[in-house]
Amino acid sequence: MQRDEAYQLMTQFTPSESLQRHMLNVEAAMRFYARLWQEDEETYAVTGLLHDFDYERYPGEHPFWGVTYLREHTDVGEDVLTAILGHATYSGVARETKLAQTLFAVDELTGLVQAAALVRPDRDVKQVELASLKKRFKNRAFAGGVNREEVVQGASELGVDLDTHMANVLRAMAEMNETDTLP
Repeated sequence: MQRDEAYQLMTQFTPSESLQRHMLNVEAAMRFYARLWQEDEETYAVTGLLHDFDYERYPGEHPFWGVTYLREHTDVGEDVLTAILGHATYSGVARETKLAQTLFAVDELTGLVQAAALVRPDRDVKQVELASLKKRFKNRAFAGGVNREEVVQGASELGVDLDTHMANVLRAMAEMNETDTLP
């Protein structure tokens, strides 16, 4: 599956602009890490775009419903499907590949970065500084839905120290192409 098809599927199943924004942010972070590790950027991008596409319609069945749908209706590879399952800790699916580890590592952290941008007067992620992000990470009352333990665990599974991981995701989101943003 190519990015355009994944984007179309994501928007078809996800009317919420905030959830679409989340998946675009995850896509940006996935692309960043794919380039860093010289992995297939398109595969990483598609994984980021599709990881939560079923969440709004089928929250109680997420990500199982989405993986079943993708398996039956698309040509998405098993590596992508396994990564999508593995990003949900309750699925019981181990994150054994770099793709799966990356998705898990960036998922929660992109939410924190987005929240940090939204409280700025300009609401611009490009203006969020790493020191501010680290301070907000320590404040559990800020973006309380972000699972800090999963952020730490994700960085550890990637083999990247937490500060570097935060800087990478912040940079990825700040550098997101205009073509990757919502209309």
